[in-house]
Amino acid sequence: MPRTHLSMSISADGFVAGPHQDRDHPLGIGGEQLHGWHLGPEKEHPANRQVVSDMMDGMGAVIMGRNMFGPIRGPWDDSGWRGWWGDEPPYHCPVFVLTHYAHDPIEMAGGTTFHFVTEGIEAAYAQAETVTGDRAISIAGGASCARQAIGAGLVDEIDLQLNPVLLGSGERLFDGFPLGDPALRLERVLEAPGVVHLRFGVNRP
Repeated sequence: MPRTHLSMSISADGFVAGPHQDRDHPLGIGGEQLHGWHLGPEKEHPANRQVVSDMMDGMGAVIMGRNMFGPIRGPWDDSGWRGWWGDEPPYHCPVFVLTHYAHDPIEMAGGTTFHFVTEGIEAAYAQAETVTGDRAISIAGGASCARQAIGAGLVDEIDLQLNPVLLGSGERLFDGFPLGDPALRLERVLEAPGVVHLRFGVNRP
């Protein structure tokens, strides 16, 4: 079984996205504050570079929610939307997008192909396993996709990039889990200006 890795930037009050996500605010209002560590001037800090490498290098497949792929809700429209990342997304591997509405695969430059899965997180994971070989599977988010993967017992490790930001509302990563579930063990702490990187191992059921 391939290693499955979840990595998300998170606020001090537990949100991974701000409220009112839409085309103008893909991370929700205020959510961009969670990503300065890899998008701002501190992105070259050794700890930040290591975390980005851990997140992106050598991944064999990626699973994400439809909200992370784009702002469109309900049935697909005729906008031709192909994701937030331009013609060459940063994944360079198959990406499985959770959705309630069927869509043909979208092949992009650089080796990324978006596949749309209507049967849920376990079906997406099974499809990812068929293509990843001995490489890892990345759970890219957003919050709902991450919660589904954790709840289904599919995640081996969780990297959280903890920011000294209070969003007040939005999407929480660990909403809805019972006491002590998932069972986590702290495995790594890395510091960089304005962020602490925490790695937790997950005791799979």
